[in-house]
Order: sequence, then structure tokens, then C-alpha cells
Amino acid sequence: MHLRIVDAFTDRPFTGNPAGVLLLDDAFPDDTWLQNVAMEVNHAETAFAHRLPEGGEADWALRWFTPVTEVAMCGHATLATAHVLHTTGAHPGPARFATRSGVLVATPAADGSITLDFPTAPLTRVEAPAGVADALGAEPVAAFDTGANVGDLLVELADEKTVLGLAPDHKALAGCSARGVIATARAEDPARGYDFVSRCFFPNVGIDEDPVTGSAHTALAPHWSARLGRDDLTGLQASRRTGLVRTGLRGERTLLTGRAVTVVEGELHA
Repeated sequence: MHLRIVDAFTDRPFTGNPAGVLLLDDAFPDDTWLQNVAMEVNHAETAFAHRLPEGGEADWALRWFTPVTEVAMCGHATLATAHVLHTTGAHPGPARFATRSGVLVATPAADGSITLDFPTAPLTRVEAPAGVADALGAEPVAAFDTGANVGDLLVELADEKTVLGLAPDHKALAGCSARGVIATARAEDPARGYDFVSRCFFPNVGIDEDPVTGSAHTALAPHWSARLGRDDLTGLQASRRTGLVRTGLRGERTLLTGRAVTVVEGELHA
């Protein structure tokens, strides 16, 4: 079985967010095997996809696993899967994926980018949970629940410098939300090519800090579009690897655009 490692939301190897991608010949194997493969790959997510019969609402079935659990939504591994389908010729046009978050569409463009059509996260302003400021090492300006699909606490911080300087207590953060915490701030200088910055911490699914998180941008897009008065923005996820996500708020849907590059190809013998 052919296994690929793809760096997503970047056009350069060793940046962006790496994902394992396996295109299966048939239906999904049992969950234990899927989880063991994801544990072996040991990236934030490994995507498993198989082709569906023609004439349905989707072309491929898609699931995502971290090293410790299955997740309901994953942007970067969807982008990575769409990149593999497009670059190998397995599915050259727009691909419709049947997932736990409904049908998600990935559309390749002539310039090599891919746009994902995801559900917009519903934001509800909440009081910052007790202890989140101490766990992050910074006081939130505002806090928001991001709904069941994303399952994160989004916290806006005072400025970009504060986000970049975070050194959180990951164990303490685990009690602050279902999946993790998105920390964000407005960009200090939009002339650098991005409108807002973020960092994402997901200790509850085995990922202390995710390099670039597509699903988080379904919450970041409505938050910053409301604040900045524009539907089309660019976010910098300021992890050690970094990555750029172009967002387009379209009501109940959010478009996430980025690039990807395959860095490893090999055979899985299991």
C-alpha cells in the first residue's frame, strides 16, 4: 500500500503541516488498523480515503486520525489528500469527500493551489475558563466557543507579539475545551502578507501544538472578517514550521485555500 507524507498549507518542504495520506483500494479496514497506522506515521493527522461508487453525493470517503484518536474535521489532511489525488491523476478535478463533517469539496486551481469548502464554525462569546490565562501565559481579550465540529476555545490576545511568545502549559490547557485552544491576534503589519496570526494547541487529541490547522480557520475566518470588515483574508499560523491559509467567508461556508507538496513516498508493509 502506497503511503505519502504531504506538507500542507505551504509550497516548500519541511514547512506547513505534514500529513500522512493513504488511498485505499476498498472500504476502510477496521478502526484498530487505521489507528495503528496513524500512530506509526506519527504526524498530527493521517488521512485515509477510498473511492465511492459513481452517482452519489461524494466521490471519496475520507477519515482522519491523530496518533491517538479519530477526529471529526481536519483541514490540512484534506488538502494533502486532494493534492495527492490531483498530482497523481487519481482525481484531477474537484473532489467531493464524504466525512463526519458532511460533504467537503476540494477544488484545484491552475496556479497549483487548492480551495477547500468547509462549514463555518458558529462562534459564541463566552467567559474565558478559569485557569486559561495561567495555562497560556497571557490574558485573553475575548473568548469564544467554536461549536461541536471544531470543538476549540478561541481566545483573542492583545497583539501578535503575545501570540508569538506563548509558551503554554499543555497539561493545564487540556481542561479548557473539548479539543484545544486557538490563540489569535491581529497582524501588526498587514504589508507582510497576512491579516491575523494564530497558534493552536490540542493536548486532548495528542498534539501539543499543531503546525497549521485548517479547521481552526473556519472559526478564525468569521472572527476576523467581522473585526476587519472583509470576507477574504490571509492567516499566518505562527508555529515553528509556519504556514499561510487564505480564508473566504461565504456565510455558512468558509473557503480555505493553500498549497501542498509531497515530501515522502513509500510502501506500507502492514
